Amino acid sequence: MTDNATTDLVRGAQDIVHAGQRMDARGWVPATAGNISCRLPDGRIAITRSGCHKGFLTEADVITVDLAGQPHQPQNKPSAETLLHCQVYRLLPNVGAVLHGHSVASTVLSMTEPSPALMLQDYEVQKVFEGQTTHDASVRVPLFANDQDIARLAREVEPHFADMPAGYIIRGHGVYVWGKNMAAALARLEGLEFLLACVLERRKLGI
Repeated sequence: MTDNATTDLVRGAQDIVHAGQRMDARGWVPATAGNISCRLPDGRIAITRSGCHKGFLTEADVITVDLAGQPHQPQNKPSAETLLHCQVYRLLPNVGAVLHGHSVASTVLSMTEPSPALMLQDYEVQKVFEGQTTHDASVRVPLFANDQDIARLAREVEPHFADMPAGYIIRGHGVYVWGKNMAAALARLEGLEFLLACVLERRKLGI
């Protein structure tokens, strides 16, 4: 590995560690749930290894995989959902970071919503999503059935990538969002989680 590649991995790992701390502070990655990744300049994907608590990540908890999800070092075990991260990077070349969290709001709403998507409308925060310029618009957040067969789940998700500005939710599981870099991905995650919390509160109030 060249000095530049090593430096890029360190920077990517630092971004992932900070994102994990931020997500943990907000209760979006309980226990060892969730996973975080970023695309390195040389095309490798840096991602959290399997079984790590995201609030206590260290740089050693970040490994690299190729776009097929295969680790560059065979002894490293990536997250079970690595293929879903790689799918985003493969289909969206401008994406630099992908975040997956398990919040209460995303879990509860996705298990109780009968339609195939949650609709967000009339919220100012919708503007955090790409292409959204007014609260008058509506943002569709697709819901997909949970599946332990990640390759099969990826095939279900793939046809919808042209219309997922806010990412998507796996029922009873959690959200996937992405952005051009880690800061953008975090902003979208925070925006989506705020909106989901608003929807859940309104339903509790019956409005």
